[in-house]
Amino acid sequence: MLAPPPGVAILLSTFEGERFLVPQLHSLLSQTHRDWVLYWRDDGSTDGTRKVMRDFLKRIGPERSVVLEENMRVGATESYMRLLRRAYADGNPVLAFADQDDVWLPEKLSRGISALTAVPDETPALYFARQVLVDARLRHIALSPRVRRPPGFPTCLTQNLATGCTVLMNREAMALLAERPAPSAGLHDWWSYIVVAAHGGRLIADNEPTVLYRQHDSNTVGAPRSLSRRAIAALRRGPEPFMRLLRGYARALGEQVAELPAGTRESLTRIQWGLEGGVGRRLNVLRMPGFRRQTWLETLLFRLWFLLK
Repeated sequence: MLAPPPGVAILLSTFEGERFLVPQLHSLLSQTHRDWVLYWRDDGSTDGTRKVMRDFLKRIGPERSVVLEENMRVGATESYMRLLRRAYADGNPVLAFADQDDVWLPEKLSRGISALTAVPDETPALYFARQVLVDARLRHIALSPRVRRPPGFPTCLTQNLATGCTVLMNREAMALLAERPAPSAGLHDWWSYIVVAAHGGRLIADNEPTVLYRQHDSNTVGAPRSLSRRAIAALRRGPEPFMRLLRGYARALGEQVAELPAGTRESLTRIQWGLEGGVGRRLNVLRMPGFRRQTWLETLLFRLWFLLK
């Protein structure tokens, strides 16, 4: 007899989310996989977010929700990491990040769980998928680009492929993240991808979309609708925000370097050596296998930034 699929801890951090929150909450109820518990933390909303959430929690019942009542603003990344640490401490076998403004397709949890249960229990694993990009009124824009090159390390330092609203991870991956603080300026989904990749975990990219990813003026991080637009958006942002993140992630990994596999340690040491030196050192680092982004245009931009900043 087959074992039932594992339960899922859905992590939702909210902030001023009243405008879009209700459709997302309804999409949780429409999941074909129904064994889930919602872990919720509000990050200091002043609109009607908390009332919307209270009404929803009353609807699903106390056995399906865990509320972190802290009443303070800590930022999205730390808010999600607090939820993650609590979900891990409670013994949950699978975790799913949820954003307040998206809509999940009905098979989202089922697809992620199916992929994760194929991985041995002792192996950290992180699943992520494509998204249907929609506007503020959920009108179709485009399908997010597919993953063209294998995710892993050091590729994970050049670009985030694991869009948070699609991410599920197993308990071994949760353990890695629960025990390690995220960089203060980092993003919770990118940091999750980096940590699992750096420790040699399994990274599972699903080319089927699982989420309606709403694009609007209040997005913390949006998703350009094509590869060329993604590169143009990066060009407009300039090198400083990206290089600040890259240095922060490399520094945070360096603090746990003794725990990393030998191959990761060697690559990380070389990257840090390049970041501390001039153009000659950085050219040497850029010859590393896998130290590139998904497309040649994005890689060209990344290499220019890495050399100059």
